[in-house]
Amino acid sequence: MKARIIVTLKQSVLDPQGQAIEGALAALGFDGVGSVRQGKIIDIELSDPADAETRLNAMCEKLLANTVIEDYRVEMVE
Repeated sequence: MKARIIVTLKQSVLDPQGQAIEGALAALGFDGVGSVRQGKIIDIELSDPADAETRLNAMCEKLLANTVIEDYRVEMVE
């Protein structure tokens, strides 16, 4: 079983990396780009599908996401 975890900064947290990307895109001539927010994707393969979503959420809460400043979403992948 495969899962994808998407981690992003909470909307209330400043994203200097996103701002740098936004500025670089404008410098390269890409007009009309609004606010840019960056994040990370973590792909995990589990050998045992039992309680997968519960286990993945625990992984995020304990290690994969800093829940003080980040949100995360778990997606099951076929």
